[in-house]
Amino acid sequence: MEAQSPVAVVVVPFPAQGHLNQLLHLSRLLSTRGLPVHYVGSANHNRQAKLRAEGWDPSTNTNIHFHDLSLPSFPTPPPDPNAPTKFPEHLLPAFEAIDHLRHPFTALLRSLSATYRRIVVINDPLMAFSAHEASNYPYTECYQFQCLSAFCSFFFTQDLDALGKPTGQITESLGLPVISLDGCFTPGFFQFLAARSETMKTPTSGRIFNSCHPIEGRFLDLLSKGPFFDSKTWAIGPLNPIDTACPRPSHWCLEWLDKQPPKSVIYVSFGTMSSISDEQIHEIAIGLERSEKRFVWVVREADKGDIFAQGEEEEARKILLPQGRLMESDEGKEIRKRAEELGKEVRGVWSENGSSHSDFDSFIGHISRE
Repeated sequence: MEAQSPVAVVVVPFPAQGHLNQLLHLSRLLSTRGLPVHYVGSANHNRQAKLRAEGWDPSTNTNIHFHDLSLPSFPTPPPDPNAPTKFPEHLLPAFEAIDHLRHPFTALLRSLSATYRRIVVINDPLMAFSAHEASNYPYTECYQFQCLSAFCSFFFTQDLDALGKPTGQITESLGLPVISLDGCFTPGFFQFLAARSETMKTPTSGRIFNSCHPIEGRFLDLLSKGPFFDSKTWAIGPLNPIDTACPRPSHWCLEWLDKQPPKSVIYVSFGTMSSISDEQIHEIAIGLERSEKRFVWVVREADKGDIFAQGEEEEARKILLPQGRLMESDEGKEIRKRAEELGKEVRGVWSENGSSHSDFDSFIGHISRE
């Protein structure tokens, strides 16, 4: 059987909303260049990614193929808004369950390898088993997709031993503050990382960042040089399209936002993994109310490991809110001015000569070479 394209892309996201979403948007972008894209995950996590896609409808894209791999059931405890560490410990069972994707992923890779001249695997760093398995197949290349900012990636991946300097000396030599991870992660997550540390050392052919040079040029430059990285780097963000021709209706808050005066709305969100206490919600609400500014605040419970899991219904927290991406102080005005300037630069990165457009063209040319 002759393949329609000599190259196929296999995308392997980590099963958390921010990771699923970013790699789904990347899949869309790759598919616009005529590349068949195979999006790999459990049935429910693929369903979650498609359900929450904003700005386009994945079901209408015939170049993206979703592979629903089997996953045994796992506990889905609720989030703890009063936990001392805000890392979503309740998602660990879902994270640990991904190990069961290894064998079905390998079977898929074996099938695709018989059809295409080259297989390009793009995986989340936490799904490094896919790169490890792909390394056993000829004509298969692996690229790591960084969902984190280049700033975070720099501090997580710098090879301090190779430099022969303690952390403080390195950061000081670069004019950077010393960063501490204390309180960021739980012991359970550190154990999760430790159990996969060897697999995560699997060499890759390059790294892709959902970032752009106007915002993180300094760190992207640092990450593209040894001893931090010894492979190619592409920055192709931001990956969050809003297609006005999409038949899927927009959220009502976007319609409300379009009616507001320019520069008049504060946006507040803590993502899909964090759960904050009632007291913290109350304090934020007071601050927003006293600001006397229009705002959009996303107030929700953190996702469970499986958002579709059936179980005993829990009583939703009742939160008293004031009626409703603060900036009247001198410092705030300066922040807003800088944000406006960056906004103009970021809007240009996907123009014909923009940095992200150029990097994406470079990546497509690299993986499509003869």
